[in-house]
Amino acid sequence: MNLLIKSAKIIDLNSKFHSKIVDIYIKDGKIDKIGKSLNISKSVNNKTQVFSAKNLHISPGWFDMHANFGEPGYEHKETINSGSLSALSGGFTGVLIMPNTNPKLDNKGLISYIKKITKNNIVDIIPAGNLTKNGLGKNMVDMYDMHKEGCLAFTDDKDSINSNKLLKIAMLYSKDFDGLIMNFPYDKSLSDGVINEGITSTKLGLRGIPSISEEIMLDRDLALCEYTKSKLHSSYISTINSIKKIRNAKRKGLNITADVCVYNTFLTDNYLNDFDSRFKTLPPLRTKNDIRAIIKALKDGTIDVITMDHTPQEQESKKIEFDNAAFGIIGLESGFGLIGKYLLPHIELSQIINLLSTNARKILKLPEIKIDKGEKANITMFDPTLEWELKYDNLKSLSYNTPFLGHKLKGKPLAIYNNKQFKKC
Repeated sequence: MNLLIKSAKIIDLNSKFHSKIVDIYIKDGKIDKIGKSLNISKSVNNKTQVFSAKNLHISPGWFDMHANFGEPGYEHKETINSGSLSALSGGFTGVLIMPNTNPKLDNKGLISYIKKITKNNIVDIIPAGNLTKNGLGKNMVDMYDMHKEGCLAFTDDKDSINSNKLLKIAMLYSKDFDGLIMNFPYDKSLSDGVINEGITSTKLGLRGIPSISEEIMLDRDLALCEYTKSKLHSSYISTINSIKKIRNAKRKGLNITADVCVYNTFLTDNYLNDFDSRFKTLPPLRTKNDIRAIIKALKDGTIDVITMDHTPQEQESKKIEFDNAAFGIIGLESGFGLIGKYLLPHIELSQIINLLSTNARKILKLPEIKIDKGEKANITMFDPTLEWELKYDNLKSLSYNTPFLGHKLKGKPLAIYNNKQFKKC
């Protein structure tokens, strides 16, 4: 379909129209015209939908690097369809889904299956494959065959790779086809905790997850990255010392990128004083000092991506004793509203868009999205100052494990356009 967007402020550092308020005409999936007060002929206009809104902003379509959609195997938590609707509601035109499924996404057949059933989706669904068979951390998958089927990244997600030898071999092998290894640095042998180790865990009598459990494995990952001269993406970074290590690695020239969960940019472990399992996350909520370091790292480029870490859980696994409750928060629908409320006061909007869109696509070697004439239209429309309330009745996810229901958020996606389709959020 064709779309005329009226009076939108473009936020795209790669576009010559950055920060300009213009009309944008999209024809047959491509940006056909950009200018002031565009006039579309009546014959064309009959086939064109017009979209306008107060304080309308437009950017390259947002992309999230860590989404859990459950299917196949955990459709009671989320399906491809409900997850896609959640992404759409949150303003995302693309997501990388984690292989936390049953069966695991550890072979080319399942990668092909995911790509086939999502082919005509307005939201691009990119499957990440397991790095090890059944996600057990013992035997490497057939990475090359999976890569040929369209698998752009390999990870066991929050089941961190403990075997030094296996990770070394995987890094070396991935160089043959320029594949991406993603690892969550978390040494479980140092901790079987449930929240950040510190004053709060001691006061509550809960088993703590020490910062060193992240930092020791990150040291290992960085050493292997340097030794193999390969590339690595470190997921879910949460501590001040981890950030220092990544910053130093980048200065040394290592091919390392990293992401942080949105909730680790503003929530501390003090939110757990009432044993509220809705705030139980992995990595755990840390301290104010960690948050300050994360914000600085986002600003100076040490951390490349903000992820929503969308992790649906059924209520039966959250409304139980804290020790036994599942980790995770759903994040796609509330993510930008939380960023607008807590991060935009500290980070420029154009940089936020890079952290939400441009950088993730670059890391995954996806086509560059640019708002310019002749370019493929893949865009998110939003109001960065609109205040709104997250309500249960409006959630598209099948799960509602979020502590932000009833909260006032700031910044709201309004619509997306991708794959020749337009839908309001």
